[in-house]
Amino acid sequence: MEQSVNGEPLPRKKSVTDTIAEEHDIMVDGLTNDELFDKLEQLLLDKIKQNDRMAPFQLGQLYFEQKMYKEAAVQFERIKEQDYQAQYQLGVMFYDGLAVDEDPVKGLEYMKRVAHADNPQAKSLMHYAQFNIGRAYFEGCGVHQRDEEAERWWLLAADDGNPRASVKAQTALGMFYARPETYDIGKAFFWHSEACGNGSLESQAAMGVMYFHGLGTKKDTLSAFECWKEAAERGNVYAMGNLVAYYYERKLYNKAAQLAAHVSQIEDPSEIASITDCLPFYISKGIAMACFYYARCLHFGEGVLRNVDTAKSYYSRSYQFDPTTTAMLQERVQHGEI
Repeated sequence: MEQSVNGEPLPRKKSVTDTIAEEHDIMVDGLTNDELFDKLEQLLLDKIKQNDRMAPFQLGQLYFEQKMYKEAAVQFERIKEQDYQAQYQLGVMFYDGLAVDEDPVKGLEYMKRVAHADNPQAKSLMHYAQFNIGRAYFEGCGVHQRDEEAERWWLLAADDGNPRASVKAQTALGMFYARPETYDIGKAFFWHSEACGNGSLESQAAMGVMYFHGLGTKKDTLSAFECWKEAAERGNVYAMGNLVAYYYERKLYNKAAQLAAHVSQIEDPSEIASITDCLPFYISKGIAMACFYYARCLHFGEGVLRNVDTAKSYYSRSYQFDPTTTAMLQERVQHGEI
């Protein structure tokens, strides 16, 4: 597990833009983004003048969603003593340095205020704040790095697999217990199972690996394939890379080459991460796997026209995305396993 995890954003079913537009029957078709923003901003400013209870936070969140972080910070600061959602967002902004001076200590302080508050609004945010506190301890950012504290906070956030708790914490625990330093493969399988059942795309791909190798469970290649296939269809690049390997090693070269050709063209793992909320670390591994197997297909003319020179470029591309994965695959080739 990479010593870095994605933060838990403010839980919202809909964006403020969609919520306000629906509430006020605003026809968004035909409006540019700027026109729609100006309309919503003015509407919320008017509602604030009318002492609308929700409008102050909604205005800050509108700025936040538009990545107008300075304006969002000003608005959240105004209302933070009355609104725990504003405190949560300030915690996110200070921890990640979004248009305010990066101050993870202050960010952590806001998250702890939300996590410990005895307030109905704060209760709805509690598990997500707990996850972010665990993240801080795991990364050693704003506090001394302590695995036992990361584990404690993530267990609180995961809430025994509650689908309404932090599913991201459930996935994080699955990864945490798969690390050499905190290894407990039975717990890793349990938490990935819980998270996968609650919709985690990251855990679904991890479950495929665990089923395939019999880690924490009985080896089951069919279940592995089903996990990877569904996760790949949902956009998980790590699952795609494993699916390429699955096809190739079963001599389904056409399928392997077709999927590998697609995945190997991905340029920016961080962009994929922003869309799928999967870790760039594993996205890079998935691309490296696809590039390596695509190089094999090109090298030997398996499922694609043979082209040794192009194959060399994909071997290099695999190494650029993840040297460790490439070295592991090359070692398997040398042992006749591929």
